[in-house]
This record gives sequence, C-alpha cells and structure tokens, in this order.
Amino acid sequence: MQIKKFVLSPFQTNGYLLYENGDAVFVDPGDDPAEVVNFIQSEGLNLTHILITHMHSDHFYGAAKLAAATGAQIMGGEGDAFLVESEIKDAPRWGFPPLADSFSFSPIAPGRHQFLGKACDVLHTPGHTPGSLTFSFPEESVAFVGDLIFFRNIGRTDFPGGDMDALLNSVRTQIFSLSDQTILYPGHERETNVGDEKTYNSYFNR
Repeated sequence: MQIKKFVLSPFQTNGYLLYENGDAVFVDPGDDPAEVVNFIQSEGLNLTHILITHMHSDHFYGAAKLAAATGAQIMGGEGDAFLVESEIKDAPRWGFPPLADSFSFSPIAPGRHQFLGKACDVLHTPGHTPGSLTFSFPEESVAFVGDLIFFRNIGRTDFPGGDMDALLNSVRTQIFSLSDQTILYPGHERETNVGDEKTYNSYFNR
C-alpha cells in the first residue's frame, strides 16, 4: 500500500492518500483538494472512499469537493455529527472560504472493515472530539489517528466535546494495544510510532 501525504488547510493539516492496484482512499481532506484530484487523475486511480477521523473543519473541508470530483463515499464518526454545522459556519473565521459544496457523510461503525482489499480496524478513540476515529491497517502496521496523538504530544481537549480523561484512555486502550512498530500518521506535523510514544510521551510515562 502506497501512502502519499498532502498538507492542506490554513492549519497545515495532513491528509493521506492510500492506494494500491488502481484503487485509493483518502483520509482527512482538510481543504481544496485540487492537488489531490490532479494526482489521482494522473495516476489513473479510482478513489472509492473518503475517511474522516473527526469533524473539525480542517479535516473535512475539502471532502465534498473531492467526492464530487471522484464519486467517492464520505465516511466518519456518527458521534461528531453535531459538530458539522457549527464548524462550517465558523470556518471562514479561520481562513477558509465559504463552503460551496453541500457536505454530508455516512456513519461508519467501529469494527473490522475492508478498504483497498485490506483489513481496516476502525477504532473509536474519543477525547479530541466525542466521535473521533482511528483507521488502523494491521497488515500494513499503520494507523491514521487524526488529532488524538502527535509526536510525543497529544491533541487538544478544550474544543466542544473534548475530554482529557477520554483521550488518555483512548490512547492507552486502543493505540497502545497496537504493535510497537505501528506507524502513527497524525493530523499535523510528523509521523511517529507506538513504541516511541509508549517510551517518550510524557503524558503516559509520568
């Protein structure tokens, strides 16, 4: 499975294109996806799904446009549905243009799913938001964690629905149950891995 990172949105949000054998999925299209669409077309890829880790505007703002260009299905956590309207309304305050395409998504339940012909464990990892999801591909030893955990740091919990205790519990029970070699692809900045975070993240080894 190939993984290509695109940095989108005024908040420098990481979006990830996963592709293999002509099919692709995209995780967290945070803004205008023109660059993503150009790459998909140039590589002759079929984008089947758009997966959203959580419903903050810098993670879903380009999803409707990307879906319109590709026919992909948008999927995310039902527990974050209450955030969408206010996030779209407030987005221009943070440097986003008004959203031209109507946005909606299909809820995806936690559990075992399949994308690109590979097992994907959808983990409910609340804390940054109530409906935050992690998309873990165990055969590839990779997981897309949104704003749950960063390199030796954690996501904010001072937004509506944020909960520090829930976030710490999500990392301990869900992320740290993955193999130490699992690469964690976060919503901002550089990737890390489970073993490093267990050892060096000060929120968990105090």
